Amino acid sequence: MILGIFILFIFIFQFTRHTPPPQNTPEGSGSIATAASSSTPATATSGAQVSPTAGITKQATQEAPIVVENSVYKITFSNRGAEVTSWILKNYKDNKQRPLDLVHQRAAEKYGYPLSLYTYDESLRNKLNQALYVVSPANAATIEAPGSVTFEYADNDVVVRKTFSFDTTTYLIKADVSVLQRGAQVAAFLSWPGGFGDQTVAATYLNAKIEYAPDEKVERVPVKKVSGGNTVRGPFYWAGTGDQYFAAVFLPNDLQSAAMVELSNTITIPKNLEKPEPNQNDTVPVLGAASGSLSGTFKTRIFAGPKNLEVLNSIRTSDATGESSGPLLGSLVDFGFFSPISKPIFFWLRWTSEHWTHNWGWAILILTVIINASMLPLRLPAMRSQLKMQKIQPQMTEIKERYKKYKIGDPKKAEEQAEMMALYKRENINMFAGCIPMILQLPFLYAFYAVLGNTIELRQAHWFWIGDLSSPDPYHILPILFVSTMILTQRLMPSPGVDPAQQKMMAIMMPVMLGVFTWNYAAGLSLYWAASNLIQIGQQWAMNQTKLGRETRALIAKRAARKKER
Repeated sequence: MILGIFILFIFIFQFTRHTPPPQNTPEGSGSIATAASSSTPATATSGAQVSPTAGITKQATQEAPIVVENSVYKITFSNRGAEVTSWILKNYKDNKQRPLDLVHQRAAEKYGYPLSLYTYDESLRNKLNQALYVVSPANAATIEAPGSVTFEYADNDVVVRKTFSFDTTTYLIKADVSVLQRGAQVAAFLSWPGGFGDQTVAATYLNAKIEYAPDEKVERVPVKKVSGGNTVRGPFYWAGTGDQYFAAVFLPNDLQSAAMVELSNTITIPKNLEKPEPNQNDTVPVLGAASGSLSGTFKTRIFAGPKNLEVLNSIRTSDATGESSGPLLGSLVDFGFFSPISKPIFFWLRWTSEHWTHNWGWAILILTVIINASMLPLRLPAMRSQLKMQKIQPQMTEIKERYKKYKIGDPKKAEEQAEMMALYKRENINMFAGCIPMILQLPFLYAFYAVLGNTIELRQAHWFWIGDLSSPDPYHILPILFVSTMILTQRLMPSPGVDPAQQKMMAIMMPVMLGVFTWNYAAGLSLYWAASNLIQIGQQWAMNQTKLGRETRALIAKRAARKKER
């Protein structure tokens, strides 16, 4: 029965997420051209805006960095390509406890940096992302938020203008983009070409998605379904890419003309980042997204930051009129199919951690106790039924022996089932009582998995020897404890009517199989499972001390004694 519940859980996990069909456009390419860069600092020159037909050019003579800083980020632009070379999030650390750079440097060097331009014409794309732009305000090396910076470039063919505005406290920036080629507007999109700086091992790349919200429902395209170069046409409230904990999404002012291009590439990374070996590498996918308007000039807001529900729920998307009164950006956090359960679990864990335990691990343990206590009224009838079934084990065996010579499908087998049901009814046994608590726990298990895997608050949350409850236990102590307690639980709650040899095999094989399942899963999930098993062991022990429990154990002991005498 438990194995069936586990298989059902895996089935739901694999197939409950909806993937939208790709919306193709005849044009486009998924790769972003390499953006050349130089480390030589210099000051950009300025000039007046011109028409490309006038034969006058506007371009800087040297590459120069421009740093923009507010309370939550420090962004470094380069005037080569008018793109971002570093996007530091001040409130988050990488796995080496350094300030987290949201730019994936390895992918950016190969496929382009954030806020570079994507055009369907590859040669134009290369040109726009390698050009030296003039910066306004002139000679500005640093810009304190609130403020803005404008990048301009013009030659005999194109005129380009990109303006970015920044406030003091949020992760949002505003962008105004215009590209003219021979006097006509060009569909040139702002892009986040590839991945995020927190992606390290192969598993973190596989968690990436392309996400967009055509309405209140969010469409999520996993790595394997992303089609590089595919254009998703609006309207949509927001669109972009994200990994497990961070996202870069575009919130267009004009929903109707908005469009997004899916970008999909690969890079090679060492299997062991601490001790890289030349022949020990993984090829992993890096996803990106470019968004703008198919009609040309566009305005958009850009969110590049953590998938923090409190932060996201403070941001409203634009509505059909361009006002910031659309749905909240909180839907960017994926709580899965069981979100009506996942969200309350998350809010309760966060409240407990912030106001009571000041630790997410203890909050998980307290919630585990509450869930198991609420399940006790349903478990009690199940435990009583199991004890009663152990008492009538001889009658059940006798019925099975009488009909074992008949094959499945023989009408006599129906008589066996009828006799068994009559026996259960006579002894007041509900044979399905044991399944109900397990089925009811399944949504909580899936909800816990969604919370642990998608809420950034659990990232790098400590508990004793565990440095990150959202990552596997580094010493695998919790998975081992989970397997051990599950084996003990199976011994305390034998399954009457099951072949003894099969029961012994399942009592070992199933816990080991689930142990393998939890070996590389979030430590918080293993903590929940192991703690649940310990609570159930305590509940079963208490049931075994009741009058029914003592009588059943006495009967089992007598049967064992008679069996030895034979």
